[in-house]
Amino acid sequence: MVKKTCKKNDPPNPRLGCVGGQAVMEGIMMRGKKQYTTAVRLSNGTIVRDTHSNKSIKEKHKWLGKPVLRGVVNFIEMLKLSFSTLTYSAEALGLETEDESKFEKWLKKVFGESLIMVAAIIGMILGVILALGLFMYMPALVSGWITDWIDFGKAEQVFRSVFEGVLKIAIFILYTALIALLPDIKRTFAYHGAEHKTIFCYESGEELTVENIRKQKRLHPRCGSSFMIVMMFLGIVIGMLIPSMHAILRTGIRLLILPLIVGIGYEVIMFAGKHDNPVMRVLTAPGIWMQLITTKEPDDKQIEVAIAAIKSALPDQFAEDEVFHGFEYARPQEHTTQEEEESNQV
Repeated sequence: MVKKTCKKNDPPNPRLGCVGGQAVMEGIMMRGKKQYTTAVRLSNGTIVRDTHSNKSIKEKHKWLGKPVLRGVVNFIEMLKLSFSTLTYSAEALGLETEDESKFEKWLKKVFGESLIMVAAIIGMILGVILALGLFMYMPALVSGWITDWIDFGKAEQVFRSVFEGVLKIAIFILYTALIALLPDIKRTFAYHGAEHKTIFCYESGEELTVENIRKQKRLHPRCGSSFMIVMMFLGIVIGMLIPSMHAILRTGIRLLILPLIVGIGYEVIMFAGKHDNPVMRVLTAPGIWMQLITTKEPDDKQIEVAIAAIKSALPDQFAEDEVFHGFEYARPQEHTTQEEEESNQV
C-alpha cells in the first residue's frame, strides 16, 4: 500500500507536530498545546490520569522560541516533565508505599528523613558522572590512546571525531538492547509503541479506536530515540572542528557545545516529522532503526491507555465524556500546585 502524501498545492496537515508523549511505568504521557496528561493502568485494570496545564517559558520570553534556542528550552522542559510524570506513575501504582525493610526503618529512625534526600542527591550525581564518563570521557580517552600509537597526520581530528561518535552509538545501542531484555522495560517499550501508533492515528485524521491504532506504524520520526541518534551524528560532524587535545579538555569542550547540538538536533527532528521525502528518510533512518529496540508492539489494553492520554491532552478536540469511552477508568482527584491553591483562595 502506498502512503498518501501531500501534493505541492495541498495544505499542510495541521495535526503534524501538535502532540508528543512518552511512555511511563504502566502508562503514557501525552502532551498537547494547552495541557499534558499522564494515564496509568492500575493493577485492578482501571485507568487513572493526571492532567496539568502545559505552559512553556517560551510563552513569556518570545526570544526563547527562536530556532535552535527553542530546542534547548524544549530539552530542559522535557527532562523536568519526564521526571514528574515518572514520579506520578510510580505513586499511582503504589510503588512508593511498599513495605520498608527493617534496615531502612532503622536508617530513618537514626538519621531521619534527610538521609534519604541526601542519598537520592548523591545517587543522581553519581548517575550523571557515570553517564559523562561512559558516553563522553571514555570515547575521547580511547581515541587519544589510538592517535598516540598511530600517526593520522592532518586526518587526526576527523578520525577522533568519527571514532568517538561511532563508539558512543555502539555503547548506546548495546546498553538499550540489554535493558530491553528486562520484563518491566519490555512492557514500558510496548507502551512506547502504543504512544507512537496513537499519535500516527491522530495525525492521519482517523478515529481513535483500538482497531484503527493497531494497524498504524510504531516507528515515528519525531521520537526521542531518533533525537538521540541524530544528536550523536551531529556530534561527529561538529567534533571534526575540535582540535586534538587531552581527553578531559576534549570532554569539556563537548559539554560546552552540547546545547548547540541539542538545538540543531531538535530542528532536524521537527523538520523530519513534517516532511516526508527521500532525503529526510535517509537522514532519519538510523534513528528509526533504533526504535526497533525501544518500541514493542502493544496489546489492546496498552492502546486504551494511550487513547485516554491523548484525548485528555487535547480538550479542544475531545469532550470529557469521550476520554474514557468504552473501557474502565477511575477519576482521581485533580492535583493542584501550590500556586493554583493560592489563586483559588483569593
